[in-house]
Amino acid sequence: MTETLSLITERVDDLPLLLAQMQQLDLAEQIDAHLLPHGNRQGLSYGWLACVWLTHILSQADHRMNHVRPWVQQCQHTLQSLLPQPFRETDFTDDRLADLLRALSDDEHWQALETALNRKSIAVYHLPTKVVRLDATTVSMDTDPEGLFLCGHSKDHRPDLAQVKMMMATLDPMAMPLLSHIVAGNSADDPLYLPAVEQVRKCLHQRGLLYVGDCKMAAKDTRAGIASGQDFYLCPLAQVQMPAQEIALYLQPVLETRQLLQTVERLNSDGQIDIIASGYEWTQAQEAAGFCWLERRLLVRSEAFAQAGERGLETRLASAQQQIAPLTLRGKGRRPPENAVEARKAVDAILSRYQVTGLLHVSITEQTQKRLVRGYRGKPDREQSQTQVEIAIQVDAEAVEATKASLGWRVYATNVPAEELDLSGAVLLYRDEYRIEHNFARLKGHPLSVSPLYVSREDHAKGLIRLLTLGLRVLSLLEFVVRQRLSEQSQPLLGLYAGNPKRATMRPTAERLLEAFQNITLTCIQHSGQTLRHLTPLTPLQQRILELLDLWPQVYTRLLSDSDLPAQKMSEP
Repeated sequence: MTETLSLITERVDDLPLLLAQMQQLDLAEQIDAHLLPHGNRQGLSYGWLACVWLTHILSQADHRMNHVRPWVQQCQHTLQSLLPQPFRETDFTDDRLADLLRALSDDEHWQALETALNRKSIAVYHLPTKVVRLDATTVSMDTDPEGLFLCGHSKDHRPDLAQVKMMMATLDPMAMPLLSHIVAGNSADDPLYLPAVEQVRKCLHQRGLLYVGDCKMAAKDTRAGIASGQDFYLCPLAQVQMPAQEIALYLQPVLETRQLLQTVERLNSDGQIDIIASGYEWTQAQEAAGFCWLERRLLVRSEAFAQAGERGLETRLASAQQQIAPLTLRGKGRRPPENAVEARKAVDAILSRYQVTGLLHVSITEQTQKRLVRGYRGKPDREQSQTQVEIAIQVDAEAVEATKASLGWRVYATNVPAEELDLSGAVLLYRDEYRIEHNFARLKGHPLSVSPLYVSREDHAKGLIRLLTLGLRVLSLLEFVVRQRLSEQSQPLLGLYAGNPKRATMRPTAERLLEAFQNITLTCIQHSGQTLRHLTPLTPLQQRILELLDLWPQVYTRLLSDSDLPAQKMSEP
């Protein structure tokens, strides 16, 4: 009798790494502690269901529910070795995943879960808790506007689509999400900041935090609410709060060289020191909501912003001159102005369109010529007058230079004492605002791909967005730990970049770290009642990454635990 040889091959890739990272966060245990299923529910718990789904999302960059079960079938032996609970394929059906989303959509349970995860993460990874960044984004959906899904100002540049809005708070420097507050898509940003601050305070049980946000956080009531709670803020003032005319008053001493400026310096990629900004500060008393406090105002000129403004000004001046010069030319489709009044109206319209009024001297003259027209067919000779309009353009160099000197200035507001955060430190700190923007880009793009959102129910949408923020938390912590260890060891990581194996980096992204674990396979051979397993040998780069994460060797070798041969030999080439 011939015995059948069974051979099964599964892609392992980064699955063990991701699940191990989630275990370090106690993600499954925390979810199970705060999301209580129906009493008759059986099968895989909410916690491990969420972990497996998140692993699928981060590994496959796909959050669609109907793709999870086929994926589980393809890596069933791998998951059976990695999960502490037995499972069935039916645990990953659409209705069971939808149950998880409905549980995550409960606001009270979600806030308790976020608080528990934040405290766990801070304790496990010894995270600094000094700077919190706040910002809001929108997630567009192709559905009818109702409930949370309403049309509003779209940050995805899709005003035609319904959307939801999410306020997020992240912890510096790892940009780990602390909270995510989901509201209707037509909500304004300004009223979302103080509730987010209050939630962070309850979560961290700490005062003296520095909240950093954009100009929408600069509403006076918001600043008063932060200051009255013994916390600090740093944000630029909006044009409504600090109009150009008022900035010009504070800028006058600088232009008259009566006010000295403090420079802001930063090392560039070549190790050279660049001057990136300059400015000065003053103190101003503030009062709002019955609370009085002292606020520092920082008038800062960004060199890059100013240079961009100068280039734009030069372009507008050139464009305006090109539009004005041919006004008096005749030709097909051209009708020159008949007199100086018409010419002046046309010139003023062009100057206004290109915002260069007062920067160009445009002189308009009229020349009237008379000529004798001979009579024809009995008509007498007559004298005809013809007006010729001439335009001369001259750039007002002095006005242009004065305008350039006023470009690139912005006013920041903060209540942090100067001895704790000087002007240079405040500018550099605000310039790290890209960290939370990177979170939004990661959330909307690869690998979380919240847009487009493949759900239509309100509770499903809230639950899915919150699930994806858990994935964002995993990515940010993974990235932070590796970068911190590389900095401590002062040894860069080699081999992350395809086609350039000698390129080294001290700041690898989570996406590249996970990409390094591609093409790891598990082969299961069943013959004569014996099970043999073979795992693709880990490369030195993969071993180094696991070492940096304190996950080696148990993360991948546990896949060989069901083999009848020793695990060490099965992982050898």
